[in-house]
Amino acid sequence: MLILQCSPRAGGVSDTVAEIFAAGALRGGARIRTVPLRQYDIIPCAGCRLCMRPPHDCALASTGGRPDRTEELFALLRDAPAIFLAAPIYFYALPAHFKALVDRSQRFWAAREQHPLSGPAIRNIPVIAALTAGRKRGRRLFAGTVLTIAYFVRTFNATLEKPLLLRGLDEPADLLRRRTLCKSIENLGRHWGDISGQTACP
Repeated sequence: MLILQCSPRAGGVSDTVAEIFAAGALRGGARIRTVPLRQYDIIPCAGCRLCMRPPHDCALASTGGRPDRTEELFALLRDAPAIFLAAPIYFYALPAHFKALVDRSQRFWAAREQHPLSGPAIRNIPVIAALTAGRKRGRRLFAGTVLTIAYFVRTFNATLEKPLLLRGLDEPADLLRRRTLCKSIENLGRHWGDISGQTACP
């Protein structure tokens, strides 16, 4: 199982959620790989539209002089048996680094739209998302982000499960004081760990 930490800040609320979920998944028997997204260089999409044409390659994937590890991340996402991602909400949206990864997936979307899959169905990867916000109010606080993630994961044959939407959490201590919530996150991890079994994550 791939655990993707999507916050630019190490040790924050969403990282803590990911750690609690991962502990449960390990107890459930899953083998996990934790990937902090902030440690990967992602060059933002330049809108050149090269990827819209076959073979749908990204011009930024082989820049030579400037590091870019986006293709590594896509390989991890495609190969994982299951994915858990945890991200904070900034201004009702995803953090910039995570959104940069989403934008770079355009080439996969273009390929799917122009060349629909035929033949045997490709396996579907379950994605569990936890979104955290310091804000306590806002009826549509998570609405746009949930849609973004749902369509993003479809580009690598994955489906977003019912997300965890967590409000009123500015610091890890705010989460850790809510013991019932922490236990439910751990139990969710154990549930998905049971499902994933001993499938290795590359």
